[in-house]
Amino acid sequence: MAANAGAPTASEYIVHHLGHWTNLKQGFIVDFSVVNFDSIVIALVLGLLAVFVLRSAAVKATSGVPGRFQAAVELLVEMVDSQAKANIHNAESRKFIAPLALTVFVWIFLMNAMDLLPVDLLPYLWGQGYAAAGGDPSHAYLRVVPTADLSTTFGLSIAVLALCLYYSVKIKGWGGWAHELVTAPFGTSKNPVFAVILGVVNFLMQIIEYVSKTVSHGMRLFGNMYAGELVFMLIALMGGYAALSFGGAMMGVGHVIAGTIWAIFHILVITLQAFIFMMLALIYLGQAHSAH
Repeated sequence: MAANAGAPTASEYIVHHLGHWTNLKQGFIVDFSVVNFDSIVIALVLGLLAVFVLRSAAVKATSGVPGRFQAAVELLVEMVDSQAKANIHNAESRKFIAPLALTVFVWIFLMNAMDLLPVDLLPYLWGQGYAAAGGDPSHAYLRVVPTADLSTTFGLSIAVLALCLYYSVKIKGWGGWAHELVTAPFGTSKNPVFAVILGVVNFLMQIIEYVSKTVSHGMRLFGNMYAGELVFMLIALMGGYAALSFGGAMMGVGHVIAGTIWAIFHILVITLQAFIFMMLALIYLGQAHSAH
């Protein structure tokens, strides 16, 4: 791509595609004043699409022989419901958690699936619209995979943490939960001094557990989707060089083959990552219902 004057280099191309449509440039690793509008808008649209799809299946459901769409949704519902029953033994809690898990799975799957769109399609259209409004297309940033944005995945994992805390208090009561914070995992002692020491150690371990589960929950999804996004960008660069370099026909064939293979493999990745996130949410919520 650098062969043409004015064309971006490979590094510039990737850096541009990794830029967000945001309110301001991030100045720190953790900066809560930064809002990534692209992640929010796309995630909201896909969330509404997930609700629409699931609602359509519920409205059109019949007691007779189901169609393909209804059968697929029923299989999905049965899969999620069986996992919810295996982890959440409180029937009352499952009335909320099971539909929540189903929504989370479909929502994350749709957000992950945005990675299967051609890398330059939506950013190019966004740049054209930006230019039509009188702006410079090179300043038009748009990332279309919300789960490749750490703020999105951390938002989801923090929401799971909030639910775990809620159910810990609801099931065990404030006293039971507080007692668990200072007595698990190492127990307590009849000796007052040792009891205080163990209480402090147990409390610190509980805090570490909550933080580590939340961080790993969000980072796992983010890391896999971010890596997948980078691979698609590298494959797109291969296509760009095929159009500009001598002997580009062979590289163009390689671009198509590599893109097809990675897209097929990535279908498994986006599905697996949605399933893992849902399963970990169910496991953590199940732990919140049980006593140590």
